[in-house]
Amino acid sequence: MRRLIAAAVVVSGAVPALSSAADFASVQRGYAVYAQVCSACHSLKQVTYADLGDLGLTSAQLKALATGATVTDGTDANGQPIHRAGRPDDHLPSPFPNEAAARVANNGALPPDMSRLALTLDGHQRYIERLLTSYQKAPAGFEVPPGSYYNTAAPGRLIAMPPPLHDGQVAFTDNTRPNTGQMAHDVAAFLGWVAHPHLEQRRRVGVSVVLYVALLTLLLFFLKRRIWTHVD
Repeated sequence: MRRLIAAAVVVSGAVPALSSAADFASVQRGYAVYAQVCSACHSLKQVTYADLGDLGLTSAQLKALATGATVTDGTDANGQPIHRAGRPDDHLPSPFPNEAAARVANNGALPPDMSRLALTLDGHQRYIERLLTSYQKAPAGFEVPPGSYYNTAAPGRLIAMPPPLHDGQVAFTDNTRPNTGQMAHDVAAFLGWVAHPHLEQRRRVGVSVVLYVALLTLLLFFLKRRIWTHVD
């Protein structure tokens, strides 16, 4: 499934109105990093497959992504879960069936959902990037408990997540060199984009509203002048 998701990053050419083409490319690459690395442990529970259309994916690619997932949709008369292929309006599935399974797979730690991580963390996406690039060897005298890792950006300089990124780990379709710093920057950009759903659409609507109000104000001004010029 993750290979299918990564393959869908080859987009159709539709470019959302991000602040620049470079930002858009970074968000796309960040999605590849999430799909190929982060999605093994972290969910995006508040993101639907349809939301990924703003990355430039075609309807066919979105449908392929969704149908490649198995979704639990209620229970049958015997209380057994009903499974079906995913649809574009479904949310991206969690890598674990429940919290207990997630903790067992991660030495007791619970990987946080990434849907709004860039909003809830102090420092937002910049902090995410710094956290991913701040793994170091612990200095002499600093005790690192089993199952923890030394990270200068983490609270107390300890983190339960092992270093997730390594040079050359992800294949980018635009020939960008996938070193650790680049991947950290790109996945942080993607998580920043995810944390502000439909931001670009809201910006476009806001600009349209401002232009409409400005035009209406101008018309009312000239109408007022025309009316009052005939009044002594």
